Amino acid sequence: MLKTHTFHDRADAGRKLASIMPESIKDSDPVILALPRGGVPVAAEIARAWGLPFDVLVIRKIGVPGAEEVAMGAIASGGIKVLDRDLIARLGLGEDQVEAVVGREISELRRREELYRADRPAHDLSGRRVILVDDGIATGSTMMAAISLLRSQRVGRIVVAAPVAASVTAERLREKADEVFIVLEPEYFRSVGRWYEDFSETSDEQVRSLLGA
Repeated sequence: MLKTHTFHDRADAGRKLASIMPESIKDSDPVILALPRGGVPVAAEIARAWGLPFDVLVIRKIGVPGAEEVAMGAIASGGIKVLDRDLIARLGLGEDQVEAVVGREISELRRREELYRADRPAHDLSGRRVILVDDGIATGSTMMAAISLLRSQRVGRIVVAAPVAASVTAERLREKADEVFIVLEPEYFRSVGRWYEDFSETSDEQVRSLLGA
């Protein structure tokens, strides 16, 4: 069985992720988009290895009231909303409860867009290969929202890249994305942080610094 700590930190994970991705992707002039905040240090290492710029795609998880670490969906820029209706029904949550959480997350999404993007215009993604990067994927709801957003913008190909993902989630993502690159796909996943020695929170200041670099 794999040891619990496989990556030292997100930078180490980014380097290992870049090492399994083929050079042919770099040659297609892709757009690298990190899911903040944790995906930014990972994407920064891929961008550094390939000599390419990168940006952020702001996505917000919709957590279950009282158990916020459990995702019942996600929202993304452009009005994209993905909800796990089966989970919501099993938990007996009312529409007003769900929309209250959605409303709060929309406010935070707008705040982060203004903070991270500043005055920089968004990339023109039409027809481009886009690489979506995160530091790990548990349920996949956040990444699914990102994929839905990009499909609506008529991008060329969608690539999902992460150091670690639950095996069942990785299979679902392969059905939705055009390419998927994951270093580890453990069957017994438990949490993203389990696979990192240092999984300290990425701050807004770190995100802005890495994007500015």
